Amino acid sequence: MQDNVLRWGVIGCGSVTEVKSVPAYQQTDGFEVYAVMRRNHELALDYAKRHNVSHVHKSAEALISDPNIDAVYIATPPDTHLEYALAVANVGKICCIEKPLSPSFEESQQIYDAFEKRKIPLFVAYYRRSLPLFNAIKEVVDTGKIGKVRHVAWHYCRPASELDRSKEYNWRTDKNIATGGYFDDLASHGLDIFAYLFGDYSDAKGIGCNQLGLYSSYDSVSATWQHKSGVTGTGVWNFGSYTRVDEVIVYGSEGEIRFSIFRDQDAQVITPTDVFELQHPYPKHIQKFHVENMQSALLDKKSHPSTGLTALHTSWVMDKILNKIA
Repeated sequence: MQDNVLRWGVIGCGSVTEVKSVPAYQQTDGFEVYAVMRRNHELALDYAKRHNVSHVHKSAEALISDPNIDAVYIATPPDTHLEYALAVANVGKICCIEKPLSPSFEESQQIYDAFEKRKIPLFVAYYRRSLPLFNAIKEVVDTGKIGKVRHVAWHYCRPASELDRSKEYNWRTDKNIATGGYFDDLASHGLDIFAYLFGDYSDAKGIGCNQLGLYSSYDSVSATWQHKSGVTGTGVWNFGSYTRVDEVIVYGSEGEIRFSIFRDQDAQVITPTDVFELQHPYPKHIQKFHVENMQSALLDKKSHPSTGLTALHTSWVMDKILNKIA
């Protein structure tokens, strides 16, 4: 750090960084986005100009080894996370990695071990753990306003997109990068927040298949699981349905909570004596609170809810559901 400013380098400046993340880094006190890099150097130069980033590197290696950079944000597709993360750990720099931590629990374990061995801070962009809405839901759960939680059920489905139907290449539906397809990209958000709300998982099982034949990965996954707390859960994710559904229901002994993982809408709490809404709209830059919590963790030594350890556990339950581990 120089002048009490933590200088970040960003590897991969695609769509997730345009609004969701990088502006949040730039608007956080004590943080500076010092440099960016992407495989297409011309696009990286354009990005840097539009986002007022002063330096652009031609390679990830150059960015990682730059002595002016204190921390690295890896915002590339998951199949490159292991390579870049190990390189960052090797030079001893702080790191934040886009979710999922990697395409597999095995690779996630390697990433976690590399940072843990060197005692270097590692964060993962499961930013819902920092959003006020989900922390309000957690308070309802933790204070027993719906009694003891018995079960959580998540139903997520949507029609195939134009990109899917065109059969053009999409890394999100390439089984070599994402066995579960959109499940890998999207379900990880919900499964991670369930661990935050109800505690770590003790077991999980699932069934995946390809019903449409539009791409190589699964387009339908269903699962059942249990948390160490005793809470049970079920999930259904289908990416070839007629309707769009994104609904979570938390069933308690004395009430329930209904909310969405992805839609920016209020959560509803229902008890025998009351029905009320939890109103916490998402910020424009949705990683705002996640990034601010990293600042507090790094500069003020406070805890952060989304670390390499918590993301490793989410990778484990994802692989359990996809039957990639016993």
